[in-house]
Amino acid sequence: MRTPVIILTETDLRRLVPLDLAAVDCIEDAFRALATQAVAMPPVLRLDIPEHRGEVDVKTAYVPGIDHFAIKISPGFFDNPTLGLPSTNGMMVVLSARTGLVQALLLDNGYLTDLRTAAAGAVAARHLARQDAESAAILGAGMQARMQLRALALVRPLTRATVWARDAAKARALADEMTAALGFPVTPAVTPEAQADVIVTTTPAESPILASAPPGSHITAMGSDAGHKNEIAPDLLAAAHYVADRLSQTRTLGELHHSPLAGKEFPELGQVIAGTAPGRTSDRQITLADLTGTGIQDTAIAALALARARAAGAGQTFTP
Repeated sequence: MRTPVIILTETDLRRLVPLDLAAVDCIEDAFRALATQAVAMPPVLRLDIPEHRGEVDVKTAYVPGIDHFAIKISPGFFDNPTLGLPSTNGMMVVLSARTGLVQALLLDNGYLTDLRTAAAGAVAARHLARQDAESAAILGAGMQARMQLRALALVRPLTRATVWARDAAKARALADEMTAALGFPVTPAVTPEAQADVIVTTTPAESPILASAPPGSHITAMGSDAGHKNEIAPDLLAAAHYVADRLSQTRTLGELHHSPLAGKEFPELGQVIAGTAPGRTSDRQITLADLTGTGIQDTAIAALALARARAAGAGQTFTP
C-alpha cells in the first residue's frame, strides 16, 4: 500500500515556515548535528548550462534520528529577468529515511533555500559576531541581502545598517525598504568597504569586492557557492579567524578555494556551535564564516516544514 504524498506550494510554505528564531534554531541544530552525529552528506552535484547562464545544484543529507531526508534541486538562470522570469526557483523532495518512499513535494520556488541560507547567516553571527554588534553592512541588493539583514536583526541588537550594490538605484531602493521593515535607519553606501560590526556579502562576484574589515567585525560570506565565485580578498581571509560551513566544500566552492591557505585545517561552524572548536576569542578579532550551503540545512528545513504541515493539515495529498 502506497503512502499518501503531501504537496506544499510556496504559499503554503511561506505561511508555515517564516523567517523567525525557530527557523534559525532549526538550522543551528543542523550544524550541530553535522559536527556531532554520523551525518551522511555527499558532495554537491552541480550542472552548468553556460549558454543560458544557468546552474543547477542538487543537495541532500541524511541525519540519524530524523525520519526523513530531503533532496533539493536548485536552479539559477541569471538571464531570466530579461524574460520576465525569476532567476532562481527549485523544489525539494522529502523521502522516508526508513523506506525511501516519497513523503512530500515542497514546491517552494527556492523560498526554503533562501530561508535556510538566511538562517545560516544568523547562526554564524550568533556564534561569531560580538554580542554588542549593532551595525551591519550588506553587500548586494538581491533577495539574500534582504533576508540576511532580517535574519541578522533577530540575533543581534542592530540599530543601523548600510547597503552597497553595483547598481546604486537598487541599493537606495533596498535601503528604503529595509528602513520601513526593520524600524532602524538603513542607508545606501558608496563603496563596498564597510565600517560595521557585521558585514554580509551576498553577491555573485567573480573577483573580490571586500578587501578589509575593521577590528572586531564579523564577516558572513555567502555569495561564493561555486568555484568561479569570489567575494573576499585572500589577504582579508588570512587575517581573520576563518570558519567553514563544511570545509570540504569551501575548499572547492567557497572563499577558501581562492586562498593559498586552502590546504590547511580550519574549524567548521558546527564544531564552534558544539564547543569543540574555538569561535571568537577577543573583541578585536575579525571573524569570517564561509557559507557555501549544505545539504543538511535542506533536510532540516524540509523536516520542519513537513512537521508543521502535518500538524496544521496543510497542503494537498495524493496517493501515487
